[in-house]
Amino acid sequence: MNRALIAMLAGVSCCLAQPGASVDGRALFEENCALCHRAGAENRTPLPEALKRLPNEAIVAALESGSMKAQGSALTAAQRHAIADFLSPRTAGATVESARSNACPAGAPPLSDVKGWNGWGVDLANSRMQTRVGAGLTAADIPKLKVKWAFGIPRATTMFGQPTIAGGRLFFGSGNGTVYSIDARTGCEYWTFKAPATVRSPVTIAPLGKGRFAAYFGDGQATVYAVDANTGELIWKTKIEDHKLAGITGSPKIYGGRVIIGVRSGAEEMLAAGPKYECCTFQGSLASLDAETGKLIWKTRTIPDPPKIIRQNSVGTNLYGPSGAAIWSSPTIDEKRKAAYVGTGNNYSDPVTPYSDAVLAFDLETGSLRWAKQMNPDVWNYSCAQPGKVNCPEQPDRDTDVGTPPIIRTLPGGKDIIVVGQKSGFVYGLDPERRGEIVWHTQVGQGGALGGVLWGMAADSENVYVPLSDIFPGPAGGLFALKVATGEKAWYVPPVEPPCKGKPGCSPAQMAPTSLIPGVVFSGSMDGHLRAYSTADGKAIWDFDTAADFETVNGVKAHGGSMNATGPTIANGMLFVDSGYSQLTGMGGNVLLAFTVGGK
Repeated sequence: MNRALIAMLAGVSCCLAQPGASVDGRALFEENCALCHRAGAENRTPLPEALKRLPNEAIVAALESGSMKAQGSALTAAQRHAIADFLSPRTAGATVESARSNACPAGAPPLSDVKGWNGWGVDLANSRMQTRVGAGLTAADIPKLKVKWAFGIPRATTMFGQPTIAGGRLFFGSGNGTVYSIDARTGCEYWTFKAPATVRSPVTIAPLGKGRFAAYFGDGQATVYAVDANTGELIWKTKIEDHKLAGITGSPKIYGGRVIIGVRSGAEEMLAAGPKYECCTFQGSLASLDAETGKLIWKTRTIPDPPKIIRQNSVGTNLYGPSGAAIWSSPTIDEKRKAAYVGTGNNYSDPVTPYSDAVLAFDLETGSLRWAKQMNPDVWNYSCAQPGKVNCPEQPDRDTDVGTPPIIRTLPGGKDIIVVGQKSGFVYGLDPERRGEIVWHTQVGQGGALGGVLWGMAADSENVYVPLSDIFPGPAGGLFALKVATGEKAWYVPPVEPPCKGKPGCSPAQMAPTSLIPGVVFSGSMDGHLRAYSTADGKAIWDFDTAADFETVNGVKAHGGSMNATGPTIANGMLFVDSGYSQLTGMGGNVLLAFTVGGK
């Protein structure tokens, strides 16, 4: 979704050095990374002083097995450590942190249902609206919420994997590929599973028959997994895309015995900053797999035409296209029309296509593309932000991905509408019966680089609740309630001046997706605060600062920070939320928090 997203994890996404004798970290950084990590209006990667706030081991881990593995593979182990040592020197005598034993007691009853908050959007329509019964909380309870327990992720600065709640258990991924299953009431661990790459995809739980349940998710190398939800044992894994920079961020949907999941790129649009890089060949796709066996049933690319050489740049490097149109979010399932809807990102290279920055509709049975509704043409890569712009498209546009999952709502009278937000700062209502024809559109922000609506919205039967980023150039933040039927603004809450103002990474930008229970909408901010508002008028009813130190049930030193790519999940009288995001100029952190009324 975000060009800077990949860079921020380790801050070295533009490191293009080839293996060699040099292990001078400063020289490696200056020669191969400083091109991207410089001041400039178009630059969203952190400056060196921001990178130096990241832990040394987090940079190394990202280059070895995380989102930067593709870039790190072009470096020797010594070079990877040298870059990390230059950016964030190791402390003499430092030891690797280890968690204490936190295993759940033997004899716990097995998982027997999927009730809770399953996957990204709690339902197939991606409403992010928990029912009154499912929430186990009322609006009157929210001001009484307190932390019941905290869980720390070792050696992390960014929290990945919005927690899924099913049958009284939590399931979530992490930056080093570890997937956890823990008890919702106590935070004790049932099992862990180690994938070879970052797991940002929220986990989805589904029955497999004969009392067995599977946990489904994807990793940063475009592999889809099914593991036993009770034991963590691998059932199957399937790699669905061979492009070396492909990965999965969006949560899978399980429907009709199939796993429906989208593919995004890892960093190709970033690598385009290098004049020798043959930009660009990645194309997004949506795949359907057999939920029981992992067999690929169909895979359809978001751009029908394969990439081919279109021209050469000024140094003679072949440039390819069309490319891009990545799928960053969870697909939305329309049961009535047997369709899957996805939002797509920008084209990375010429030619511009009608499939970028769009909502696409796929046939669930065959995978055929039924229709595409583009909000605006957009072709962009990171070369456009660099001097010379050697790999920049001939007519680049603003970075205006549709990174939010579409939401299906039914209007009075039975007519359905698709609601979707965009980084342009616009929210749209689309008609699924008329090939996505725009019913209404409403501007909520200026949009642009990390602007507009980034990760997601929530909607009830009347309103859609829209968090605004607009972190660059600002003013940032704000929460809107728009009428689902017309797009009319029901109310607006301006951003709160951050209590952490002046601290590096602190911002009022509201990048995180909103979540709902009847009468209450929750919105997290880059200032580390999770706030609750009345859906009637936007009045604030609760505010909790997560940017603090917490004692954890697993003994890992933990603190909170910015709230960005994941939102709160609510079920059975509890609320769970990730805190910490060192990417996208945010404040790092590594804690999962569990709230109950009175903390009991």
